[in-house]
Amino acid sequence: MQRIAESELIINSRGAVYHLNVRPEELAHTIITVGDPDRVEKVSKHFDKIEYKNKHREFITHTGFIGNKRITCVSTGIGPDNIDIVMNELDALVNIDFETRTIKRQLTSLQVMRLGTSGALQSSINVDDFVVSTHGLGVDNLLHFYRHQNNEEEKQLLHAFVTHTQTHDSLSQPYIAGCGSQLLKHFVDGYHHGITVTCPGFYGPQGRVLRLGLMHPGFVDRLTTFSFGSHRITNFEMETSAIYGLGKLLRHQCLSMNVIVANRVKKEFSKDGNAAVEALIKKSLGIIEKI
Repeated sequence: MQRIAESELIINSRGAVYHLNVRPEELAHTIITVGDPDRVEKVSKHFDKIEYKNKHREFITHTGFIGNKRITCVSTGIGPDNIDIVMNELDALVNIDFETRTIKRQLTSLQVMRLGTSGALQSSINVDDFVVSTHGLGVDNLLHFYRHQNNEEEKQLLHAFVTHTQTHDSLSQPYIAGCGSQLLKHFVDGYHHGITVTCPGFYGPQGRVLRLGLMHPGFVDRLTTFSFGSHRITNFEMETSAIYGLGKLLRHQCLSMNVIVANRVKKEFSKDGNAAVEALIKKSLGIIEKI
């Protein structure tokens, strides 16, 4: 096995991966990701026992137990670039030997589940509802830095998406990846299912106008009206496609669950976003501990 250089995988003085500041033994194989660092404690307060608390920059990690289920909750910060760091370092913690700096012969598949906030793109999905992403469709460019392939159905869906949104020449070529089917089957009752579009920003990329004009002023409307067979776009945010894309390449089971804090079609915003997030955490943890 080829040794991975110190410049490529940075391990700090206490033997922890650089950005997350987590050692291999401090990570559970069931992982919850949240964007907001303050949300880690909102998840871990439901743990029966906390083993480890780690912090570095925006990355806060708590590992503990609910009953006999060992769970790690880690904050990612916002955006696909942060997901690139988190997903690669989570994988390194279980699939690279830190002593020899070589890839392990026996690889571990993690369960990675996002609990986030999102904006709905369908009038039938209300604020405070929960959405599970069957697919993450990225209009960022993260996955294009890695060797990846889409199957024939995914290629057709992407072609239909580009044609419908009329973004042939002015946006990064979109990519798509599906969720972990082994996880999806547990999150049905009480969750909407659909495609989540991941954007590389919050304002212009999600069609918000403050002082700057938009290159594609009808982009949000076209997302709302897009369909491909039984697939429709339910929501958009800034992390899911990166989690799904890297998770697929690294062979981890990934699932993204979001509470809707804004409905962009009806121009509504949640009256109590914190309560909505808490409801998503409690419902989803109740399922995760039984998986």
